[in-house]
Amino acid sequence: MRHSSNSFASVLSRALVAVALAMLAGPISTASAAPAADYIIPLPGAGGAEGIAAGDGTTFYAGDLSNGNIYRGDVRQGTASVFIEAPAGRVAVGMTADVRNGLLFVAGGPTGQAYVYNTVTGEPVASFQLTTGPAFINDVTLTREGAWFTNSAVGELYLVPVGQHGELGTVRTLTLHGPAADTSSQFNLNGIVSTPSGAGLIVAHTGNAALYTVDTVTGDSAVIAGVNVPAVDGIVVQGNQLWAVQNMLNQVSKVTLSGGQASGSLTGVITSELFKTPTTAALFGDTLAVVNAKFFQPGSTTFEVVVVGAR
Repeated sequence: MRHSSNSFASVLSRALVAVALAMLAGPISTASAAPAADYIIPLPGAGGAEGIAAGDGTTFYAGDLSNGNIYRGDVRQGTASVFIEAPAGRVAVGMTADVRNGLLFVAGGPTGQAYVYNTVTGEPVASFQLTTGPAFINDVTLTREGAWFTNSAVGELYLVPVGQHGELGTVRTLTLHGPAADTSSQFNLNGIVSTPSGAGLIVAHTGNAALYTVDTVTGDSAVIAGVNVPAVDGIVVQGNQLWAVQNMLNQVSKVTLSGGQASGSLTGVITSELFKTPTTAALFGDTLAVVNAKFFQPGSTTFEVVVVGAR
């Protein structure tokens, strides 16, 4: 089913508002950093925005939430333009780039699908129906096994295997156990990253304001103790440092992981006057490129990436 930008954003906004009312009762750190060098990269003609992925060098890819189109831009040059015009009926939520194999993996939201594009030609490579049940396929990350996708409606993850030369395998469903399997909120599993060792996953749970580790063999999950991230959306990790985008709070929290990801501590909060419901981020050295989704600005006609300092 094809979604207009206004109706799709409206539905998503109402769901996020309901989640936020439950989450914002707790205390929130006021520590912040707002680098003077913050700037915007417009996504010309976009009807919505949500996902972003780091590509080769300073290249990034960002998606049009309303129609699935993919933008390609450069954080150094500060420009972006439409790179892929998606087939009708698609939306683009979270995404990740497999630079080695020249592939871009895109989460398909309520379609229950995942899409793969060639980052050289922009041509569609494959599409996968991850599930025919309740679905909001929200985000994706790469591990040594392949591309893992979250579903905000069901306690499941989906693996699209990726071979040594970029060949794509058959989808595998991983049923989760433990706290990450909780689906009592309107938005549950959201952002996802590979652990620094590459042996497991870390998932963000919007409804629980929490981060969990996941065993990719058993589906067992465990809370990362000491971390409270209300309105958490996309996450980024490098080494023992994790950045959690908190959409309704217009901020990105920096968390230092310890004990093999068993616990974490808040080490800072990045804010910017340019943030307008940021959802996901991509890391480029000491810089973050953050997408403005503007879920709570009805009638928005412009969408952009905000570039801020990561430290």
